[in-house]
Amino acid sequence: MSISVVILAAGQGTRMKSAKPKVLHEISGKPMLFHAIDAAQELSDDITVVLYHQAERIETMIEEHYENIRFHLQDAQQYPGTGGAMKGITTKHERTLILNGDMPLITKASLEALTSGKADINMSVIELEDPSGYGRVIIENGEVREIVEQKDCTPEQLATKTVNAGIYAVDTALLERYIPQLSNDNAQAEYYLTDIVKMAVDEGKSVHPVYVPEEEFKGVNSKLDLAHAEVIMQRRIKEALMMAGVIMRLPDTIYIDCRATFEGECILENGVSIQGESRLVNAHIKTNSVIEEAHIENSDVGPMGRIRPGTTLVDTHIGNFVEVKKSTLTGVKAGHLAYIGDATIDEGSNIGAGVITCNYDGKNKFQTKIGKNVFVGSDTQLVAPVSIEDDVIIAAGTTVNKDVEKGVLVISRIPMRTVKNFFYKFFGDT
Repeated sequence: MSISVVILAAGQGTRMKSAKPKVLHEISGKPMLFHAIDAAQELSDDITVVLYHQAERIETMIEEHYENIRFHLQDAQQYPGTGGAMKGITTKHERTLILNGDMPLITKASLEALTSGKADINMSVIELEDPSGYGRVIIENGEVREIVEQKDCTPEQLATKTVNAGIYAVDTALLERYIPQLSNDNAQAEYYLTDIVKMAVDEGKSVHPVYVPEEEFKGVNSKLDLAHAEVIMQRRIKEALMMAGVIMRLPDTIYIDCRATFEGECILENGVSIQGESRLVNAHIKTNSVIEEAHIENSDVGPMGRIRPGTTLVDTHIGNFVEVKKSTLTGVKAGHLAYIGDATIDEGSNIGAGVITCNYDGKNKFQTKIGKNVFVGSDTQLVAPVSIEDDVIIAAGTTVNKDVEKGVLVISRIPMRTVKNFFYKFFGDT
């Protein structure tokens, strides 16, 4: 069945206590609204996002990452509320699924359950052990009869543990008829989408409850909710990757961006962070290392290594306390305590402890190029721009500030000098 999707993302989200729009707060590397859009795209080619608070900012971000998303600006002054958000929207398919932009944990399977069947309205409901504070969904003979706010519930209705999860799949023709009829004659003077349920029941239309997992339909309204959602999303990501063959030591200590990809047999030790659109192929990332937007292939990193954006490592060993930024290393060893930035290093080369590529002059970044089989001794500074050809030895403590030809030894050192008995002159006899 063809279905349109409307995602409500107009709210201010004051409980987030942030200048950033609520729906742009990230979960596992992606704004929570984007997770909802991703789920919607698995079902529909007709997606409308309803905006109001910081609408231009949100629309710009969406357009940077998605195509063919339509936008609707809610007239929140005249028509506040979830029902007001739907006023003026037209959708092209025979059914319309209404989602919330602050529900990043929804899955395709649950949305398909919501859109199946022939009921005029499919309404998502959750069974809560403690439904205190929620309106109750009263169900008779398998159909929704009404939604009753807690303060209006009878003792029998208070015993009901079924509550509204806030997502609906509605016959589009019915929706187009009901939305203009919504009234704001209530204490909050808002237009409520839930009122379409009463309209449908009063007309004898079918309103079918679809029981959904609380975890998936949990809204994010605060920084605490955001943290809880992150934990759930991370668990899902890591479980899927481990089932696909990734080895993880103490997975609860590992962070993996939802955009990262893994191929072959990868090993992630405890405390590892994989960020952005990183790609790992047969990679071993050791304890407490950070990978940011990098390609790691047949290589190992760490412990406590940092690979920054724009880096490609192939057949390379990166040891502890080594930082690599925007560089390509192929068949290289950098064992410990080095900084490699804006560099290209070829196979067989070794980078000693304390080596630094001096790639920034305070205004611009410059490139360092190192050929094959180059031995760079400890505590060497490579002042870019500089090119070092194959088969070169650079002695420890050298500052390289001009290009180096093939096959040479490079050494720049102040000659060592000793002063006999200076210790005793300085400190006196001991």
